[in-house]
Amino acid sequence: MFLTNIRRVVKTGFINFWRNGYVSLASMLVMVITLSVIGAIIFTNVMLIASLDQIKDKVDINVYFVTSAQEPDILSIKQSLETLPEVKEIVYTSQDDVLAAFKIRHQNDQYTLQALDELQGNPLGATLNIKAKEPSQYGSIVDFLNSKTLSSRDGLPIVDKINYNQNKAAIDSLTRIIDSGKRIGLFLTIILIAISIVITFNTIRLAIYASREEISIMQLVGASSKYVRGPFVIVGIMYGLISAIITMALFYPATYYLGRATQDFFGGVNVYGYYLHNFLHIFAILLGAGVVIGSVSSYLAVRRYLKV
Repeated sequence: MFLTNIRRVVKTGFINFWRNGYVSLASMLVMVITLSVIGAIIFTNVMLIASLDQIKDKVDINVYFVTSAQEPDILSIKQSLETLPEVKEIVYTSQDDVLAAFKIRHQNDQYTLQALDELQGNPLGATLNIKAKEPSQYGSIVDFLNSKTLSSRDGLPIVDKINYNQNKAAIDSLTRIIDSGKRIGLFLTIILIAISIVITFNTIRLAIYASREEISIMQLVGASSKYVRGPFVIVGIMYGLISAIITMALFYPATYYLGRATQDFFGGVNVYGYYLHNFLHIFAILLGAGVVIGSVSSYLAVRRYLKV
């Protein structure tokens, strides 16, 4: 009996979907807009995160060593830093490499190169370039360096300076911008999704309004509330399923057209490539959102016409 009722509910849902073709079409168009908003938010978040990561990657601090610092002592400090969970990457540049890079930067400045040639030996020390996982973590890295005795085996200091204080204002400002961007993005996402769901709910409610007499008749002949709701929930699920497929089809030309532009302006992220690479993941999100919105909206909307 239970399976028989399920088959009847599903069959009635399919019949109602095709019988009310124009109403179904209007409901799916609204659902497509809703799912497009959700999909656009997914792509926007990907581009925002890529842009923020690109900005964060430009922030770093440098540890400058005195010219007498020995490489084993510097590498020992590097190994200590690599144990910190806040550290993302450390690049060691030897004295010779620092000098070579300096000459390349000033290759058109003959006076500087001549003055450098007149000096005895290499006046530049080795460096450690440190990148943290998050801009807010540079302070703890510098605290770790300050808490250690940065000296050679002979007890002489080997660190000339750490440029954190010069970069601190920029790092703090960047941290605030990133945090604010994440909060604003989350707020806008919630608002847009909420507005889209409300519009979809009202559209489905209008579609069910056209069947209010049918609902009354079904109750008069003794149909249970679950049996009455069933076909409308099936129709809502069909709205979500078909709308998700249509939305994914629309995203194909849209992302293809915008792919090159987003790659140039948003941290190298090509939305077309992201769409192809994450097709199943995006489709699963839109399908789940469509089915949930359609079924829940239908379930809630039909309650108005049920005498419960």
